[in-house]
Amino acid sequence: MRARFPGFAARRGGYESFYVKAASPDRSRAVWIRYTVHQRPHESPRGSMWFTWFDAAADAPLASKVTVVTPPLAEDDRVHIGEGVFGAGVVSGAALSEALDVSWRLGYEALGEPLWHLPRDWMYTASLPKTKLLSPAPDALLSGTVQLAERSVELDGWAAMIGHNWGSQHAERWIWLQGSLFEGHGHDTWLDVALGRIRIGPVTTPWIANGVLCVDGRRHRVGGIGSARRSTVAETPEGCDFVLPGVGVAVRGRVSVRRESLVGWVYADPDGSEHHTVNCSIADLELDVDADGSRPLRLRAPGSATYELGMREQDHGIPIQPFPDH
Repeated sequence: MRARFPGFAARRGGYESFYVKAASPDRSRAVWIRYTVHQRPHESPRGSMWFTWFDAAADAPLASKVTVVTPPLAEDDRVHIGEGVFGAGVVSGAALSEALDVSWRLGYEALGEPLWHLPRDWMYTASLPKTKLLSPAPDALLSGTVQLAERSVELDGWAAMIGHNWGSQHAERWIWLQGSLFEGHGHDTWLDVALGRIRIGPVTTPWIANGVLCVDGRRHRVGGIGSARRSTVAETPEGCDFVLPGVGVAVRGRVSVRRESLVGWVYADPDGSEHHTVNCSIADLELDVDADGSRPLRLRAPGSATYELGMREQDHGIPIQPFPDH
């Protein structure tokens, strides 16, 4: 899990995120923790820790964020933001704010190989896309303790994924789809797909998906530039319907959320422009899968999927957390 921010060009700046999402075995709760480094042009990098707790029985997610004064530090396979650490097998930190006092001491076990979302090695060094992403552990187990104010919650083998992205600019519009705990299947069945519409000068591309659907340990690559014209996406803050062709596979599905289960954040680019981003990690996901050589398959992950939408518009009606991104 090599940090990229030490190599950001001073004239351009950049951003980098390390994150974990985990769902409880009974699909009633989920946690999403994100460590970020944000560097504006000709300024020093600043590190933040973001936290969201989702509970299907609650009226709204619990969220907090803290930006640390001391510079972030990259050390071997770990990133340090203040007293927080995100690295191989460990996630610890705290986000103490007026909204919520929360801390966590967690460890994870990776169960499979990393997922490099972009299908070509050269795309990780090329100027486009401006966001690079990978999942160091798309299939993992998370355990440890989360302290929510006065309440201590033990996590024991929650289905998790570890993600990592970096770049000089977010996509003009993006969606992240992630699913685990599919009914009737084990931890080796999961979905991890990022979709983006990229702005190139005055033109915004169609949706381009990159990711994998893994069924019983067999990975099916989904999307790619060549499949963009055959992909369809109809999105709102409350979910989306999609058709995503892949290599020997076609995935049709729907992800849906309750508005009350969405958390809203401001995501900033190094140049100061902003997106509103809504995320739900207790979403309902249904997939219909047609793979070469296999019978059609329906997969369901009720209450354990993630849906994230990044957008320019601000009239979506989802409350935005009172934390700037800089």
